[in-house]
Amino acid sequence: MEKQKKALPLLKVHDLHVYYGAIHAIKGITLEVHENEIVTLIGANGAGKSTTLNTIAGLLKPRQGTVALNGEIISGLGASKIVPKGLSLCPEGRRIFQQMTVRENLEMGSYTRPLAEIAGSLEDVFQRFPRLKEREKQIAGTLSGGEQQMLAMARALMSKPKLMMLDEPSMGLAPILVEQIFGIIKELHQAGTTILLVEQNAQMALQVADRAYVMETGNIMLQGPAEELLHNEDVQKAYLGS
Repeated sequence: MEKQKKALPLLKVHDLHVYYGAIHAIKGITLEVHENEIVTLIGANGAGKSTTLNTIAGLLKPRQGTVALNGEIISGLGASKIVPKGLSLCPEGRRIFQQMTVRENLEMGSYTRPLAEIAGSLEDVFQRFPRLKEREKQIAGTLSGGEQQMLAMARALMSKPKLMMLDEPSMGLAPILVEQIFGIIKELHQAGTTILLVEQNAQMALQVADRAYVMETGNIMLQGPAEELLHNEDVQKAYLGS
């Protein structure tokens, strides 16, 4: 009987090295994200989590190693060529266009899409984020922090990504809003979105993720099922305040 072939990972990062000048920020990491997973990267500030996402997204160029999406090498292509291939980034600090309206921000997220498809995507996003529909014509910079985070996530969804990367979505938000944002992450996952999540709130991240990688100073020190790492003594002491 012929053995069933193992599905290729949606995202495969192999032996990735990234430098800032002479500083070796990412030191040969390897990781995978499979379709329909939530995978999280946790670690202290300066561990290299955001640098990893920015390199995958094409905002930084690796000195060594590869990034593959659906089996196609995308490392070194640049963000403008990577987004149409099915990868989007919701960046740290939201980075919305402050002087544009909510609708204009969303339309910017769909710049790679055919014009005929944008109206349908807007409708889908407004159904998922009804508060944004209410504020469709409002200047984005006047939204609350939680609303701005929703807008950043919705803008990332407008490109219809196969893989959505979220960088610190709970940063600076009140606890009740953090719960709300993580509720949205769960809903996106249930709707079929594959997610790579970087998050300082390790407890929440490990509770929603399928698998996790623990980063320290540009290296991956631990990896495994999120449930196992949630109960790992070393992880609890270092990141969960236990």
